Amino acid sequence: MSNSFVYVTYIRTTPEKLWEALTDPEFNRQFFLCSYQESEWKVGSSWKLIFPDGRVADSGEILEIDPPRRLVIKWRNEWMPEIREDGYTRCTFTIEQEGELMKLAVTHEADGPHRLIGNVAMGWPLVLASLKSLLETGKGFERPPSKG
Repeated sequence: MSNSFVYVTYIRTTPEKLWEALTDPEFNRQFFLCSYQESEWKVGSSWKLIFPDGRVADSGEILEIDPPRRLVIKWRNEWMPEIREDGYTRCTFTIEQEGELMKLAVTHEADGPHRLIGNVAMGWPLVLASLKSLLETGKGFERPPSKG
């Protein structure tokens, strides 16, 4: 993979609670800027990220799942036609315990140039900071207002 974005954070939580936050729609709404994921969370099952208004933001398929350690999603943007044309990317979540902290690494990658990687490079830091805040303080971030 030649075009990628990697983000690593440390969260004071348990592997099980972090996994639940990543895969439970109600938990998602609290940190994913009011969006949530839908899936059966099995290899081969479909996956969707849903905007608060019900539109599908992104879609794909579960490629690998090893609770509470690893999740790999085949991921395509659905709401921006020019980025949808670029096809699928791959998003990998890995969780490793380091003492009382969980090391969460998110790697979003594409084969060759892909405009979505630039977008996720702006989005993942906010989403993952919100996840960390939610698990450590009980409150995630709200969706920021649209610019213009």
